[in-house]
Amino acid sequence: ELESKAYKIQNRVMLARYRGKPKCHACNGSRLRKEASYVLVDGKPISALINISIKELYAFFENITLSEPDREVARRLLVEIQTRLQFMLDVGLNYLTIDRVSSTLSGGEIQRIHLTRTLGSNLTSSLYILDEPSIGLHPRDTSRLVKVLKALRDLGNTVVVVEHEEDIIANSDYLIDIGPAAGVHGGKVVFAGPYEEIYNDAADCLTAKYMNGRMEIPLPNHRRTWTQAIRVEGATQHNLKNINVDFPLNVFIAVSGVSGSGKTTLIKQILYPAILSHLGEGTEKPGAHRAVTGDLKAITRVEMVNQQPIGKSSRSNPVTYVKAYDAIRKLFSKQQAAKIKGFKPKHFSFNVEGGRCETCKGAGEIIVSMQFLADVRLTCDDCNGFRFQKEVLNVLYNEKNIYEVLEMTVDEAIEFFADQEDIITKLRPLSDVGLGYIKLGQPSSTLSGGEAQRVKLASFLVKENSRDKILFIFDEPTTGLHFHDIRKLLDALNALVEIGHSVIVVEHNLDVIKSADYVIDLGPEGGTEGGNLVFQGTPEDLAQVEISYTGQYLKEKMGSAVSDE
Repeated sequence: ELESKAYKIQNRVMLARYRGKPKCHACNGSRLRKEASYVLVDGKPISALINISIKELYAFFENITLSEPDREVARRLLVEIQTRLQFMLDVGLNYLTIDRVSSTLSGGEIQRIHLTRTLGSNLTSSLYILDEPSIGLHPRDTSRLVKVLKALRDLGNTVVVVEHEEDIIANSDYLIDIGPAAGVHGGKVVFAGPYEEIYNDAADCLTAKYMNGRMEIPLPNHRRTWTQAIRVEGATQHNLKNINVDFPLNVFIAVSGVSGSGKTTLIKQILYPAILSHLGEGTEKPGAHRAVTGDLKAITRVEMVNQQPIGKSSRSNPVTYVKAYDAIRKLFSKQQAAKIKGFKPKHFSFNVEGGRCETCKGAGEIIVSMQFLADVRLTCDDCNGFRFQKEVLNVLYNEKNIYEVLEMTVDEAIEFFADQEDIITKLRPLSDVGLGYIKLGQPSSTLSGGEAQRVKLASFLVKENSRDKILFIFDEPTTGLHFHDIRKLLDALNALVEIGHSVIVVEHNLDVIKSADYVIDLGPEGGTEGGNLVFQGTPEDLAQVEISYTGQYLKEKMGSAVSDE
């Protein structure tokens, strides 16, 4: 019955709760018919090779025994196989197996597989352009990536990297910094030259100041203590080694560890669905664990704040998402010109009939379908792209109409609506999370993943008077963020904790980890050599743990603060 009505999301959620994925009995998980296993290479069928780690697979192909005719046929194939496997070893993916399902990989693992595919071609005299290749990478893995990029350069290639990661910037030969700020306040080249020149006084850009130590993200004055906690007991999903992990409430928690150490498995596949299930919300079955215990009643909601888009259409925008547009429309409807015409708040919306241009339905443009070619977007002839009817645009507040207000940046709007407390209250959080440069009416589809995540964060800061006690889970919130943006992000995360919520951040960024009240470190390696609880406690104590890669890098980052301890 549910299957027949699977178009309803509640039915699909219900079905997911009672579905599992047992191994196929016929092929034993190899996905191949039995005849395929009759073909052997050096005594091994393909099903045996895809089940071993890349490290073992590389060793197999290095020591492979073939007859002379077979070796001649396979000569070029072996070179291609070994080159690609070598790149996977170089970027730290030695623990993965070839048959691993992509959906079970972490963000850092997927990023490095893309890199292997691109870089494994061994081209020379080529221009490589990499957009944030360090996404999802632990500092240990980032240093491996730097070696790969330098090897590419040494082959005679030009490597251009768009990046915020400190280690990659520090290893560059030439640095181009765009700024000085973001959005309408940026777009200029503020520094261009050999990396060493950032230590000159002339290097007056934010990147140079953070890299040369003139500016930094400070350590918090104190670490919060807690009285309540949630405990995950006996976690064994994927590579987790039957671990018990404590998650204190009303504090800021960072979950760290090298890529593939089990962070995503612990948080996304066990903790998050288990709490959703406890709250009575439909969800997929949590990953293998014995129990989730502790002060679960202290949480009324759990929110996973990821980098999924907040809206895919041009009608969705940040000002609507944080509910500020409601107050702006109400303000315009109170103006004398609006009262004379009988305009209500709905007349200042481009989503409903009344005041919008009906030719383009308030989109400001007409989309012409070109069948097999990309759609063509033309400015609406009736409203000239202003989205509203002429009578609506004649209503002014402080000499600006509704279209001109939507074209303002958040920072400009805060200044413009200085005497409108209800509007300021909703817009201020956008500025606080570093999004003061985006336009109020900017389509959500044009926002980056990091910007979308911060808009979601701002929407929760707007609701700070809510009685809900929410557990927030952020997955790599620093993706795409500059040092200066991370500083603002940390202020916003701490603001959530101060108003009574709990925050868990899965993160590799050392500035975030050092700023947390409590750190959970998994590892020590990735894959089968990971999945252990290496440490849980304060960042200062983690910096003293020698078997933790995070601890080693954190010790260097925190410097004197650790030695003082």
